[in-house]
Amino acid sequence: MAKPGQLLHEVRLRIRARHMSYRTEKTYVDWIRRFIRFHRLQHPQTMGAVEVEQFLTSLAVDRQVSASTQNQALAAVLFLYREVLAVELPWLTDVVRAKRPQRLPVVLTRAEVTSVLERISGVEWLIVSLLYGTGMRLGECVALRAKDIDLARQEILIRDAKGQKDRVTMLPTALVSHMKAQLAQARALFDKDRQENRAGVTLPHALSRKYPHATTSWAWYWVFPSPSFCVNSHSHALARHHLYPQNVQRAVKLAIRAAGIEKPASTHTFRHCFATHLLEDGYDIRTVQELLGHSDVKTTMIYTHVLNKGGRGVRSPLDAGRGSRE
Repeated sequence: MAKPGQLLHEVRLRIRARHMSYRTEKTYVDWIRRFIRFHRLQHPQTMGAVEVEQFLTSLAVDRQVSASTQNQALAAVLFLYREVLAVELPWLTDVVRAKRPQRLPVVLTRAEVTSVLERISGVEWLIVSLLYGTGMRLGECVALRAKDIDLARQEILIRDAKGQKDRVTMLPTALVSHMKAQLAQARALFDKDRQENRAGVTLPHALSRKYPHATTSWAWYWVFPSPSFCVNSHSHALARHHLYPQNVQRAVKLAIRAAGIEKPASTHTFRHCFATHLLEDGYDIRTVQELLGHSDVKTTMIYTHVLNKGGRGVRSPLDAGRGSRE
């Protein structure tokens, strides 16, 4: 029976073998560690449905976590049993998953979007503009490579996005000149790295072995490179990573506060604004679904709440009647 430390190492290996993201790896390992500590270092192989339910109940009752957090913890524990311990789960149907509440996304008006963008500068302004202008997630945007930008066709290829899917979105005409300038700055940093024989960029999975020169090639260089080097979480070698998302999140938070907007908005809000404003402009929901990369149109349909408002929306009977006071 493997010790907890060895067990977590095995979890990491299984996750990497399935090409799951590093973010998922950190999250799963953290939840499994919490699960083991909750039961005072008892080995998971000696536990079952009762212990899992006790852990999930404690999260909901004692820590009052959200339904999505509770389901995330359950997914991590189930991965441990299914993929690492290879334990049959006859009790799986008895484990109740918390129901995630259906909430409408926070959406800014066009004027509010403009107000926020006016209060952001530099590379953060370009990234937030891309989030609103293309519908990309923040993680997808900062991870863009030079080869993913097609200036001639005004297209952006988003690789290995959520669900390990690729998709194509537009490069807004208003941002073409800014993207050219950003690529020029990235190229200057790339040339400096090569002249000084510095470390290359990080590559996904085993591409560094398949293409040994890709780490130092311009095609694989980041569009938004970090100004400093970091240690690769897998190889533990020094490498150039992309700009950290926290930089952009911080800039957006300050801009929203400065704009006097009370809505609980974030960087992801601009993706919601992209979809909502396209639907307001009359674009087909299937087109919006494809641009967002949703597998099911039901996911995209949450944005149709905007069709109940605006010039093409439902008109209130109070507005249509003559009994209202002017």
